[in-house]
Amino acid sequence: MQLEIATLTEQGARGYNEDRIGHWSDGRHAVLLVADGAGGHGGGDVAASRVRDCVLDGFAAAPSLDPQQLKSLIIQANDQVLTGQQAGGRLASMRSTVVLAAFDLASARMIWAHSGDSRAYLFRGHTIVARTIDHSLVQQMVDSGMLDDEQARLHPQRNVLLSALGASTEELEIQVSDTMRVEPGDAVLLCSDGVWEPLGDAMLAVSLDTAGSAAQWASGLRGYGAKWQVAPSRTRTIILRPSPGSPQKVKKPPASSARIREIQE
Repeated sequence: MQLEIATLTEQGARGYNEDRIGHWSDGRHAVLLVADGAGGHGGGDVAASRVRDCVLDGFAAAPSLDPQQLKSLIIQANDQVLTGQQAGGRLASMRSTVVLAAFDLASARMIWAHSGDSRAYLFRGHTIVARTIDHSLVQQMVDSGMLDDEQARLHPQRNVLLSALGASTEELEIQVSDTMRVEPGDAVLLCSDGVWEPLGDAMLAVSLDTAGSAAQWASGLRGYGAKWQVAPSRTRTIILRPSPGSPQKVKKPPASSARIREIQE
């Protein structure tokens, strides 16, 4: 299985961006990540960078789809953020969400893990067949039947998180999915709330209908935002699709580089 990867970044009206994305592959395994920082300029961006680097480096050292190992990577990233807070000043309250998806390219399997409200979606036949569940106050209200998903997306308390890396006063919640089969034609989206909150799940699915590639979908998401006059303050997205016609083929890395790591500020 080969993966086609595209990224979409929009800083929005703010003068800085606290989100970070990155991905790594050695030709057999791959991991992709979105981290959405919080805590103000010089804080959230540092937290998100620490989370991204810790997870990518840790996965590269021992690639695996083992659920406990992925959970351990997020715990280690949380420790990195908490340690950084001890410097005080603008770093004292830095926090970050995280969502990651790990792939075994030879067996066409994937697994994801997250903490906070950055999301992973699996689309099949232009339909959402799996999605992470937010660690947030409004998700708790949805679970109790007080709100539906659309009401939660627009609720004034939609940004109140119940778990985030670096939140020392709250218990860190980490959810790891079951291992999932990736089929040819599937699409996977990792994004911060700067994507799913203004657009909603229905529009995300609609935007995929006319996309023939990951890059076209990324461009389409930007277009749908403009069409419906939604202007997220920041957008960090990783989109990937298995290459059609070669679902079991493992794309070998260049001979000069056994591992490929890409990050984006």
